[in-house]
Amino acid sequence: MEGILPLFKPKGMTSHDCVFKLRKILRMKRIGHTGTLDPEVDGVLPICLGRATKVAEYITDAGKVYEGEVTIGFATTTEDATGEVIERKDIETLITREQVKAVLSELTGEISQTPPMYSAVKVNGKRLYEYARKGIEVERPTRQVTIYSIELLDDREVFEGETISFKFRVACSKGTYIRTLAVMIGERLGYPAHMSDLRRTESASFSLDDCKTLSEVEEMVNNGTILNALYPIERALIHLPKYQISDKLVEKVKNGAVLETPEILQDIKQPVVLETMDHKALAIYMHHPHKPNLMKPTKVLHIEN
Repeated sequence: MEGILPLFKPKGMTSHDCVFKLRKILRMKRIGHTGTLDPEVDGVLPICLGRATKVAEYITDAGKVYEGEVTIGFATTTEDATGEVIERKDIETLITREQVKAVLSELTGEISQTPPMYSAVKVNGKRLYEYARKGIEVERPTRQVTIYSIELLDDREVFEGETISFKFRVACSKGTYIRTLAVMIGERLGYPAHMSDLRRTESASFSLDDCKTLSEVEEMVNNGTILNALYPIERALIHLPKYQISDKLVEKVKNGAVLETPEILQDIKQPVVLETMDHKALAIYMHHPHKPNLMKPTKVLHIEN
């Protein structure tokens, strides 16, 4: 069994919990997820089965879409609803729709983020949450991420109350912390804030409509239809450029040969999927780091044509 299984990860489970449970349900060991979702976040979690684990990183590196809720008026230790309140400031003036949309516009594009202390980012070999649990504050690396778009999912013209909450949809690059984005929205409006709810609605080319729940997966295994839930490896690579090779090159590519770079690929900086004439992915190639005009494989997938 191999392919991509888009799973709907429920709240209360870690991504590793889902993999552990699927290993039991599917009775196989070679399973990997494609980027950690926090336990309190639900939504799309593509799972790679068998040989598809080779392409997990390309799903992880692709863009994501989330629907979240920001609550403005108080901040927490974890930047989400699970943490302790560390700052509170009642909202004493009206916040208009135009103000909110202006802030979302400011945060669109390339922005700098500092990961929250309660995160899996490593500093000096330890994850930040390990320091946080011991009450140790360490310097955190600032990273550049890209916010492709943010949409306000609320039709109110005015927001009022001691605290306010509104939902938004964000399309973003790998490495974006939506918790931190929620805090940044509050800061630009002049108040402490946190992310009060979050769901991942898309990961790479997979959406909620593609997903199966754990119970649905178990049912499909029991009735022998589980293969209907799997997507081919090619679906995980849909966002990468493709190059079709002739039949005489197929065996060379399967054996990991270094090839001359075709003129059409000379200026492409991304990894390129080499595929057969019937669109079966054979390998992923990149420019050779030391030999001009040559390209070498980074992943050989060995899919039969």
